[in-house]
Amino acid sequence: MTRADGLTRRQWARTALFLSTSLALPALPAQPKLERTRIVMSVGGKSSLSYLPLTIAEQLGYFKAEGLDLEINDWGTGVRAAQAVVSGTADVCSGAFSKTIELQSQNHSFQAFVMQARTPQTAFGISVRNMPQYKNMVELKGKKLGVVALSSGSYLTVSLALARVNLKPSDVSFVELPTMASALAALRSGQMDAICHTDPVMTTLEQKGDVKIIAETRTLKGTIEVFGGPMPSACLFSASEFIQKNPNTCQAMTNALVHGLKWLQTAGPGDIIKTVPDSYLLGDRALYLASFDQVRESISIDGLMPENSPRTALRALASVNPDIKAEKIDLAKTFTNVFARLAKERFKA
Repeated sequence: MTRADGLTRRQWARTALFLSTSLALPALPAQPKLERTRIVMSVGGKSSLSYLPLTIAEQLGYFKAEGLDLEINDWGTGVRAAQAVVSGTADVCSGAFSKTIELQSQNHSFQAFVMQARTPQTAFGISVRNMPQYKNMVELKGKKLGVVALSSGSYLTVSLALARVNLKPSDVSFVELPTMASALAALRSGQMDAICHTDPVMTTLEQKGDVKIIAETRTLKGTIEVFGGPMPSACLFSASEFIQKNPNTCQAMTNALVHGLKWLQTAGPGDIIKTVPDSYLLGDRALYLASFDQVRESISIDGLMPENSPRTALRALASVNPDIKAEKIDLAKTFTNVFARLAKERFKA
């Protein structure tokens, strides 16, 4: 039997079944519309291994895959990068988590929403040239110490290390050495008696026999020895208001970064070399990879803020900065794991 529309009874039945089944299927969730696709990000020293996850996500196109047009501006130091986001020059900052605590103490509400590094990734070494007979940290009293910047992770590392032998920051002379070139030149010329810096600076000095490492935060164990607990470092943070108004955009940034973290979990030396810009390698691939090996454990696995880490950061900052009153800081407002949890589930990080 053929119906007037040309369909047999059997064909009509199949069509009806298909239509009824299709209507019963749940609609696939649409990709959330981004409140903003154009984002300006500030960073202090982008070539530092602290921000390797950011570089990986950028180089592999993960931000673009999330629908983001990301402009990354390198301000050289963490302080200047943070100032850029406070002034509104940047929307988001890739910097140390401790900045969110410092900013809250100055009545600014900023929040970290995805982690890159679980430790400050610094190393503290004495100059073999200037202090060949070094035996104890008390010998650093009155000496000149190089750090990335005052209020940086390297400054905190030195201050807390000195506190273990009852020395205060005022017992030494700090010199800011923000770039790799300035740090290497100052130490090797004999201008510094000791230096605390990030990699690849410290691995370079260590391999050449210029320094003897006396404390480090490149590993979880070393960080606990210096800070007395887990100490979070590199993250993405922004004004709380920006995060509240742009949740889908922040989720997209978090997705891209956690995707990069996932990639780094299994990346081999060759993968790293192919992905990182040549200028970051400083003409020495072996040295860069050696530096990467030093900090690999420090790199976040899933972008989540580790438990108790914010409290460690607050305790450390309050111990060296009298302007930060621990009892007046609301740690719950300095970070959120909401975005990282969703990204972790998506990428199985």
